[in-house]
This record gives sequence, structure tokens and C-alpha cells, in this order.
Amino acid sequence: QVQLVESGGGLVQAGGSLRLSCAASGSAFSINAMGWYRRAPGKQRELVASITSGGRINYADSVKGRFTISRDNAKNTVYLQMGSLQSEDTAIYYCNAGGWNYVRGHMYDSWGQGTQVTVSS
Repeated sequence: QVQLVESGGGLVQAGGSLRLSCAASGSAFSINAMGWYRRAPGKQRELVASITSGGRINYADSVKGRFTISRDNAKNTVYLQMGSLQSEDTAIYYCNAGGWNYVRGHMYDSWGQGTQVTVSS
């Protein structure tokens, strides 16, 4: 089983920045794609950004130009640098990773526990 541990959330003023980190751990697994999702109060979970092992990146339109996703494949870690934060970015941010579990011999899709990001206006 692949575990994801997030860190870096918190309270920030509008216009400020935060950096989220997510580290994957486990035995005998590979990671194809990692990403960040968020769920704002009263809304459905939405994709924020994703990155494949080959470096292909996808952003939600609402964060383009403000957020940057990056990945350290050697550390099985994905980062989300968030800038020009707005109150609309307030949400619980979840890390996601998908790939192959060599022990169980099938694909996996794992989620972190979530980290709260609150932007005060």
C-alpha cells in the first residue's frame, strides 16, 4: 500500500504564498502521476494540478499563472507552490498518486489525508 503524507497548509493573507508538499512511501511501487485536488466548503472536489512521471503538467484554469506543480522523482515527492492566493483558494487540499503496486500486481490510486489552506481577505 502506498501512503501519502501532506504538509505545508495553513493560514495566509490574500496575495500571499504557500508551498504544499506530499511524500509517497511504501514498498515496491512506481508512480505514474501525482497531483493536487481541493475541496472548498460546499463544493465538489476539483483537480488543481497534476504532473506525470515524464513531466507532463496540467493546471485548472483558475490557478494557471499563480500555482506551480513540481516533482522530485527520486524522493517520490510532489510540491505545489501557490502564489497570489485568493479567498477562493480556501479549501482542503488533497494529494493524489497513481501507479503500479508490484507486491499486489495491480494499479493503485492513493490519497493523502488532506491539508487545510485558508486565505484571509
